[in-house]
This record gives sequence, structure tokens and C-alpha cells, in this order.
Amino acid sequence: MRRTPARAPAAVPRTAAAGADHPRSAPAAAPPEAPAVPPVEAAPRQELRTEFPFELPRGYVDDSGTVHRDGVMRLSTARDELIPLRDVRVQENPAYLSVVLLGRVITRLGTLPMVHDGVVEHMFASDLAFLQDFYRQINAEGHTRAAVECPHCAEPFEVELGGSRLGES
Repeated sequence: MRRTPARAPAAVPRTAAAGADHPRSAPAAAPPEAPAVPPVEAAPRQELRTEFPFELPRGYVDDSGTVHRDGVMRLSTARDELIPLRDVRVQENPAYLSVVLLGRVITRLGTLPMVHDGVVEHMFASDLAFLQDFYRQINAEGHTRAAVECPHCAEPFEVELGGSRLGES
């Protein structure tokens, strides 16, 4: 296929009568120059963390007796929070919501090939409570630190909750 340059339309002779119907517009004026603004230095870009390691206080015991304590939880999406609401078990018992939700956002637990709500429902109550709190920390506040106050001197400080064992700071 051969390309040919576009041709300009043929010039139409302009008569005085035609010019009266369609007056020519004046050439566009150049836009006024904006005052010089000094460039704003960009703040250092902080990388978004989407996965958070944790260590269960007791650990999940699988069918073979292996204890799984180290895991990873990812940030929740809106879909993660909406899908369980359609689950019949959640509709019958709203307390089951956290079990289904945690089964969706825990991406790794020990050497288990897959984590799902069936695994979560067989955890010890203390581990479930830990995971519920951990979920709230990373999704609502965006970090795994908690502000606390020394019981002796009332000095405020932060403790890291992610991956720590109970009683450790």
C-alpha cells in the first residue's frame, strides 16, 4: 500500500460578500507567562508493605501433630471483607466472620501447603484472638506497633506486635 501525503483543500476564492458572512478571527494571543514557581522537592517515597510476618502464641497443631507458629498475613481488600458476608455459615453465626476472613488473608502458616478457614477454626482460642488483633493492627492502623505507657514512670513508648511472642517487647 502506497502512502500519499494529504493534500490541502483547494483554496476557495473569497469574495467580499463571503467575507462579510464569516469574519476572520484575530490570531490567538500568546498565553500570559505564569510566575516562576520553585520546584517542590518530592518527599521520599515510602514503599507500601502488604505482607506482615507473625508468630502465633501457641501454634496450630495439624493432623500429624506438627506445630505451626510462623506465618504471614497480607493486607485485606474490600473483596476479602465482602465475600464472607455471603457465606451461609457467617449468615447463621456472625461470629464466624473472623474465621472466614482470616482464612482468606493468612497466606502462609508454617509448612502448611494452604491456609483456609478450616485451619483457622481449629486454632486455639488464644491464637485466634492474637490473629484478630493482628488483623486489626495491620488493616486499620497500617502498622504492627502499639502505643503503650510504662506502668511505673508513665513514660509513653511503642512496642512492635508483629512477630513478637507474648510477654516480649
